[in-house]
Amino acid sequence: MLTKEKKLEIIKEFGGNEKNSGSTEVQVALLTARIEDLTEHFKTHKKDHASRRGLLKLVGQRRKLLKYLKRVNLDGYRALIEKLNLRK
Repeated sequence: MLTKEKKLEIIKEFGGNEKNSGSTEVQVALLTARIEDLTEHFKTHKKDHASRRGLLKLVGQRRKLLKYLKRVNLDGYRALIEKLNLRK
């Protein structure tokens, strides 16, 4: 689970300051953190299909945001992918 402190840390790192929580980079980073937490959850709870559906929704949302970022700011997209260790 994302704690308030960890969330603020991610917002500062990817948004520049703690008030810039709406930028695409921050949203992708927060979604990535939630996806990683849920992935760890599924290692112990293999039959939790309701949460798996939520995970798939998060992955789809992150994919849409990355597609938007790639179209608008290609250099920012590449830097974000590198920083978050995403495959694309």
